[in-house]
Amino acid sequence: MLNKCHAEVIAVLDLTHDVKEICLKLIDPPYLDFTAGQYITIEITEMKADIVTGVFAPHLKNRPYSIVSSPKEKSEIRLCTNRVGNGPGSSRLHSLKPSDLLEYFVPMSYFKVHEEDATALLFVATGTGIGPLKSMIHYLLQSGSTRPILLYWGLRMEEDLYYQEELKEWSQTYPHFRYVTTLSQASPAWQGMRGRVTGLVQCMEKVDHLSAYLCGNGEMIREVREMLLSKGMEKKSIHFEKFF
Repeated sequence: MLNKCHAEVIAVLDLTHDVKEICLKLIDPPYLDFTAGQYITIEITEMKADIVTGVFAPHLKNRPYSIVSSPKEKSEIRLCTNRVGNGPGSSRLHSLKPSDLLEYFVPMSYFKVHEEDATALLFVATGTGIGPLKSMIHYLLQSGSTRPILLYWGLRMEEDLYYQEELKEWSQTYPHFRYVTTLSQASPAWQGMRGRVTGLVQCMEKVDHLSAYLCGNGEMIREVREMLLSKGMEKKSIHFEKFF
């Protein structure tokens, strides 16, 4: 059985109307070794009806939340989470305030960058699927990797934009990193790329000497995998984590 870890909320940032970044100071243990792309698990109480009696009773359930910060930041971690209706998990996290204490289980998941490869890297995200990919990209840049990195990120409207200044700063500091944010429901005033993120992948001409990391909704992942395979990419070069 996994041991519970403890952290204190030191900041809660409203990234958009329904996305928050939660900054945690680690208490026990005070430092955390994790791999970029991993998630922590938080225990959530859900009310469920008994199959036989129909009586509602509390049930504990573990919910995973990806770490958006780099493993280089060992004494703090950051989570990026969107509010999903009245979901108990996102409701719990979105109710947190500075100085609140949070219990969690150690990082898990095999979704990670294969650092031993020498290929260029394609990252494709929708929504908060940016979380583990941002952790991976930041870690690679901090570690001195010179592998070409391209990020495609799909959101809906201008009000859904976040992390844009940070990504812009990275692209100006590291010439081998590029990113494109595309909006599927942009207003007429939007000056950037329009359409679904799958359209960007469809326009790619070459996928040789390339590894892909996908994170977000299942439909996007399925479509992008099919596109990349049809263009000649091997299955072993496509890595993904489905959020819903």
